[in-house]
Amino acid sequence: MTDTDKTAGTPVQTAAETTVKVQRMFVRDLTLSCHLGVTERERAKPQRIRVNVELEVIPQRPIDDDEHKIVDYRYVVPAVREIALEGAPKLLETLADRIAERCFYDSRTLAVRVRIEKLDRYSDAAGVGIEIEHRRDHT
Repeated sequence: MTDTDKTAGTPVQTAAETTVKVQRMFVRDLTLSCHLGVTERERAKPQRIRVNVELEVIPQRPIDDDEHKIVDYRYVVPAVREIALEGAPKLLETLADRIAERCFYDSRTLAVRVRIEKLDRYSDAAGVGIEIEHRRDHT
């Protein structure tokens, strides 16, 4: 059932009458301290990093308030923590790739974007880092 837009006189669609084309799940500004870096000096003490992860997922409707029909951030946040704190890679790129790989645990995940920043590397910069995007191959 559509309502009429009072200002334009055109039909307005309800959410049930539309199609979800893209759905994203994200973790924003997760801040961790971990040992990473190329040199031993860099790795000697923990460095603060900020991690952002975005998953593009296949939308499933209706959801009917059923948590089994979603890609769940309750899995992603602990996985990011575990990888960052236990893996101790030298490069942010390696860390980002490991995080992205783990995010494909659910077959509904189509793409993963990971952004990681070192927060204290330069006193005159809010952060330095990298951003990568992995996309599932459709073969």
